This record gives sequence, C-alpha cells and structure tokens, in this order.
Amino acid sequence: MSKRARQVPAKPAKPASGPAGLLGVGLDNTDGHKRVTTGEQFVLVGGSAETHERMTETTVKTFEELKRRDKRLQSVDPRELAEIIDKSTPR
Repeated sequence: MSKRARQVPAKPAKPASGPAGLLGVGLDNTDGHKRVTTGEQFVLVGGSAETHERMTETTVKTFEELKRRDKRLQSVDPRELAEIIDKSTPR
C-alpha cells in the first residue's frame, strides 16, 4: 500500500516582527583606528575613514527613505529594503 505525501503550498516569507537592526562591517581598515557608529536600529563598525563614512551615509539615507515611505525596519519586505539600500548607496 503506497501513501502519497500531501503537498502543502509554500507560504510567502513574512517580514520578521519584533526588534530589527542593520549591521554594517567595513573590512578595509589599515590605519589602526577603531570606528564605531551606533543608532537606535543600527551599528556600523570598522572600515577605512572613507568606507565608514559611506556606510554612515547609506544608513542615514536608508532610514530617511523608510520614513518617507511610512515603513518601519521591522515590517519592510527584505527585497524592498535591499532596493532602498541600493538606491541610498553613494556612487
């Protein structure tokens, strides 16, 4: 007697609820300085002065865009967040 496995449709991934934050890590530091920038929902560590400044600018612009869209980090779709971060990254 064979039994068939019942197929359950996949549920779309839900954005995480509860505490959320962004972590930025710069790995190109050669001058020995320890750079750390923190905010309510982010921590940026390391990197050269230029890299750390870019991470900071990207993070600030990301949170400004979230606010403009009336979205919270805890509830934004990960794909939408990636698009916002990409748009916020200085070129």
